[in-house]
Amino acid sequence: MDWRFWLFWVIAILAGLVCVVTLLSAIESNRWWIRTWDFPRFAIFTVGALIFLAMIFLETPGRIVLLPLLGIALAFQAWNIFPYTPFAAKEAEQAQLTGDERAQHCVTLLSINVYMHNRDYERTLALIDEIRPDILLLMETDQQWLEAMQPALSRYAHRFLAPLSNEYGKILATNLAVESGHIVNLTDPETPSAHAVMRTEGGRRFRLAALHPRPPLPGDDTEARDAELIIAARMVRNSQLPAVVVGDFNDVGWSHTSRVARRIGGYVDPRIGRGFYATFPASWPAFRWPLDHVFFTEDFALVEMRTERPVGSDHLPVYAEICLSPELGEALNEAPEASSDDFEQMEETIDTYRESEIWSEESED
Repeated sequence: MDWRFWLFWVIAILAGLVCVVTLLSAIESNRWWIRTWDFPRFAIFTVGALIFLAMIFLETPGRIVLLPLLGIALAFQAWNIFPYTPFAAKEAEQAQLTGDERAQHCVTLLSINVYMHNRDYERTLALIDEIRPDILLLMETDQQWLEAMQPALSRYAHRFLAPLSNEYGKILATNLAVESGHIVNLTDPETPSAHAVMRTEGGRRFRLAALHPRPPLPGDDTEARDAELIIAARMVRNSQLPAVVVGDFNDVGWSHTSRVARRIGGYVDPRIGRGFYATFPASWPAFRWPLDHVFFTEDFALVEMRTERPVGSDHLPVYAEICLSPELGEALNEAPEASSDDFEQMEETIDTYRESEIWSEESED
């Protein structure tokens, strides 16, 4: 046997794996080992496309069967990620605002998953000092991070603090007027979220939700994560206020749960039609996916969104400037609309989480 024999079989096996993980990702399930395959769709598509080309030019074993299957898998992956390419229509067109209107009604946000075990505090402090955002969200913050961030936090009039040593601590800080604000556990008792009603400099009211649920990992299926995203969307919808939802959702925008949550909440995703703006893992640019999000209702108009330079974390920071200008936002945005199926899915997701909690408590007893 020569090297070509082994090459052919490696290609055939890889083609089969791409088909299998694509099939798994299409299954509606909360199991962590299924939902994990929502994340690397672009990487799977890229590897699959290279294998597809290799199978065309090389007489690999089983290609008569594998080529059509691989083509279907590639089409499915492309269907999911296409909206997050510059070739798709933008969901949020960019606004051009200057002068008084921008100063009165625009807000800047900086969201950073700092990675709790990252102790290079100075890089994060330097970025905050450079941007001076109106709203600052820091995630994975323990007590050491809280103490190290004091030089930056001291500049903010309102601070909502939940330092934890479990990688789900949170700091939310702002100098905007705050009518109400609190830290709450929407689902998991050890993954707090922050919620507040604020005003722009010009006095326009809006709601902010900062989320960081658990990812799908061994021992952690996605019932709690999905329920937190859906419950937050329901809260936004029921509040009937313009809203911004920001954070490390440990979910990608193209997942079924994220799409349902966006329709329930009426969120616009500024990534759609622009690109991935991928944030994780920071050290692997070719394999990143977008875990850190800034969604907003169509009352807001997008001025700018970008990922920021690395700060030693496994996530890249996300910066956005948005303006609470309902008439302009309505003209520039295409917010998704919820269907009756979405509301049924909302209730089912919340009920599934409740049932999983009851089962967990009974198991412990």
